[in-house]
Amino acid sequence: MPIRLNLFAEDQALEALRRRDPVKRAVLAGVVFVVAMLMWSCTLMFKLIVAKAELGTVDGAINSQTNAFGQIVTNEKKLADSKDKLRAIQILATNRFLNGTLLNTLQRTVIENVQVTRLKVTQIYVFTDEVKPKEEEDKRAPKPATVTEKISLTLNATDTSPNGEAANKFQNALTATSYFQRILLKTNGFRLTSIGAPQTDVSGQSFTAFTLEAHLPEKTR
Repeated sequence: MPIRLNLFAEDQALEALRRRDPVKRAVLAGVVFVVAMLMWSCTLMFKLIVAKAELGTVDGAINSQTNAFGQIVTNEKKLADSKDKLRAIQILATNRFLNGTLLNTLQRTVIENVQVTRLKVTQIYVFTDEVKPKEEEDKRAPKPATVTEKISLTLNATDTSPNGEAANKFQNALTATSYFQRILLKTNGFRLTSIGAPQTDVSGQSFTAFTLEAHLPEKTR
């Protein structure tokens, strides 16, 4: 039987040993792990980019909604302010003092021996500033500014009746008219504030000058 000699047996054994070297296996495993980590990192980076893009889209939508909401709130405040002003104008238009109505009432209230020589209408408007809460933390709305209307009427007239009783009749007649009963307080009609001494005019007619006053209730708007 022939004897076979393997002259490369030692080299082959060394090569097999090198293949089974644990260090080489560890290096190979490390390389595989690093490659896997890089792929995982790339995947996370891609997901992060996508998430940032979605977040930017959502933020943009939220900001647009926030701006729209802020505009709506501002418009609501402007609308409420306009409504308040319109309501105040309507109140003023429907409740304002009209000199024409006053003059019409006076010309219809005629008492014998009484002649009106002067009519004075005094209208005073007192403005009160807005009152804001004293503390900054106080969230209550400030008290709005107001205007108080004060109106008074003064009538100068002459009484040519023999006994001077026409002045009182004229006073009572004015107070009893439906117009003055509506605009004056029931307990505060026309008052006889002054009555002068008897006088005589150029024609020899005797007369007495007197003054009537009335104050309308104050109105705050």
